[in-house]
Amino acid sequence: MSNIDLLSLFNNVSGVLQKNKTSLNKADDHNGDHGDNMVQTFEMITQAMKEKSGADPADQLAYASQLLRKSKSGSAKLYAEGLGKASNEFEGQKITQQNAMQLIQTLMGGGEPAASPDNDNPLNSLLGGLLGGAQSGPASQSDSGLDVGDLLGGLLGGSQASNDSQDSPGLDAGDLLNAGLAFMSAKQSGDSTVEALVDAVVSATPFAQSAHRQQSSQLVVNTLLSALGNMQK
Repeated sequence: MSNIDLLSLFNNVSGVLQKNKTSLNKADDHNGDHGDNMVQTFEMITQAMKEKSGADPADQLAYASQLLRKSKSGSAKLYAEGLGKASNEFEGQKITQQNAMQLIQTLMGGGEPAASPDNDNPLNSLLGGLLGGAQSGPASQSDSGLDVGDLLGGLLGGSQASNDSQDSPGLDAGDLLNAGLAFMSAKQSGDSTVEALVDAVVSATPFAQSAHRQQSSQLVVNTLLSALGNMQK
C-alpha cells in the first residue's frame, strides 16, 4: 500500500483555508482573525513538511508541532498538541491509507489519546467509511462504500465499550452520544451524508467548543478526507 505524502496532504488543507479565510474571520466574533490564524497555522505545517521532506513521518509531525508551539494562536496550540501526539503514535511507521484515519483523529483530538488499534473505535469507523473502508470495526461496508445505518449504529453502540475501556480516555460515552446526535441533527438540517459524518466527528473534538473553530475544523477534516480519497484513486 502506497505511503501518504504529508506535504501534499496538508498543502490541500492550506489552500482550502486560504479560500475560506474571509468567512472564517467573520465567524470569529471575538477577535475577527480566526481565518488568518488558520491559514498561518497550516502554512506553517506545510512548510514544516517541506523542510523535513526526506524525514520519517514522525519527525515531520514532531517538527510541525515544534513550530506551532511558538504561535500565540489558541487553535495553533491545539493542532500543535495533536501533531505532537501523532508523532509519538507513528514513531517508526509510515502513514498509509490504512492508518491515515488514526492520524486525522489524533490531529483533531488536540492531543487526546486515540483508541488502541486493538479496540473498536466508532469515530475511526466513521472516518474509514468515508473512504470506502480500510479500517476494521463496527461499521460494515456496502458496494457503494458506505452503510450509514451501520456506521451510526457502531457510533452509538460502541459508546458503552469506550466508556468502560481504560485504554481510550480520549473518548467516552458522552462524546459518542453527542457525535451521534450531531449526525442526526445535521442530516435533519439537509446536510449530505458526508457532511453529516464530518459534523459528527468534529463534535467529539476540542474544536467544537467554539463556533468559529468548529467551522474551520469541519473544513480541515473534510479536506483531509477528500485528499485521501483522491490519493486512493
